[in-house]
Amino acid sequence: MVPPPVVHSGSSSPNSQYTQQFLSSVLSQRGPSALPYSEDVKWLIRQHLVSVSDAYPSIQPKTAVFTHNDGRTVNLLQADGTVPMIFQDVTYNIPIIIWLMESYPRHPPLVFVNPTRDMIIKRPHSFVNPSGVVSIQYLQSWVYPSSNLVDLARNLSHFFGRDPPLYAQRRPTPNSTNPNPSFASQNNGSSVVSLNSASVGSTRPAIPPRTYPPSPYGSGSGGGGGGRIPPPSPQRPAVAATEDPTEVFKRNAINKLMESLHSDIGALRKTREAEIDGLSTAQMVLRQREEQLLKGLREMQDEKEGLEQQLQMVLTNTDVLEGWLRDNEAKMAKMGNVNVDDAFEPCDILSKQMLECSTSDMAIEDVIYSMDKAVQEGAVPIDQYLRTVRLLSREQFFHRATASKVRAAQMQAQVTSMAARASQYSL
Repeated sequence: MVPPPVVHSGSSSPNSQYTQQFLSSVLSQRGPSALPYSEDVKWLIRQHLVSVSDAYPSIQPKTAVFTHNDGRTVNLLQADGTVPMIFQDVTYNIPIIIWLMESYPRHPPLVFVNPTRDMIIKRPHSFVNPSGVVSIQYLQSWVYPSSNLVDLARNLSHFFGRDPPLYAQRRPTPNSTNPNPSFASQNNGSSVVSLNSASVGSTRPAIPPRTYPPSPYGSGSGGGGGGRIPPPSPQRPAVAATEDPTEVFKRNAINKLMESLHSDIGALRKTREAEIDGLSTAQMVLRQREEQLLKGLREMQDEKEGLEQQLQMVLTNTDVLEGWLRDNEAKMAKMGNVNVDDAFEPCDILSKQMLECSTSDMAIEDVIYSMDKAVQEGAVPIDQYLRTVRLLSREQFFHRATASKVRAAQMQAQVTSMAARASQYSL
């Protein structure tokens, strides 16, 4: 543990200056000895510690080793000292340790009450567990970056005054025994904190099996008592009747305002979280739509490239046909009118038969189409249409059957020819 230098003079300015120098030094370290805080919040951490040290001079920043439950050790900053509390018009000092965890200040610090060897923690307590971990509303509703250590210390002072967490331990009688159990660490359920043996001591007396009342009584310890609250004494008269009604009303009003403020902050935080969730959902939907638009754009670009290639091919074929027409235009003029049937000559009997069947089939198809148009226009009676279509369909069926047989014969002849060529080549 490396505390900053402390000047024991009456002025707080040199102490604040040394605190700033200490924090600037430890927060500017790099390499293995660097503190595990984000670079973008180190300046805010420095401001928080300087502010709480100025507001509460007894609280000073230090560096110490923090041990997690899984055995990991890390060097962290802590604010160690006392916060004043007023109980029954008497000021007491409660020793505390505020650990600034790795995620500070985005997440709240870890606060412990640090009883000396002659103090014990009240059991049960409303916001301090037996291991000393403090859990108040301000820590539970911590909001970055508005929450800070000065307000935390004020809330601790306020809540400690409502329900003091520490009692001065009863002195053992000469005939009583003291087992002196070890008190070397505190455990809050998530982390283990090693305490300074100079402030806590290597041993502490056992807690007697007596249950203390909820309100301790003072015996003139004053503000310099170092946080010691004596146990209840039957000889001391009650002082509740002597309290000023104005102070009681003021304290109750402050408590009510703080509870209302914390409630409003919690409601506002839930509203903002709901808004953030809604915006995150909208952002996710927009990203999905962006991906769909980009995918559609890529597909349209690919289709455009394909159409451009097809257009280029059509233009090339058009140029070829136009060139052929130019070359053969003179020949066509010399030949005069050409009969289409004489323009194409089949190469064999099967091809000639296939040509005749195909032309007859197409001619009958055209006749049937013309008959359909005539029936729709009312030029041909329906009974005549049905008889004609029946005869034409029968003839068309025979032409198609013949074409199918001719196609099969052509395929067989082609296979035979290929086999003959293959055998010829093999020889």
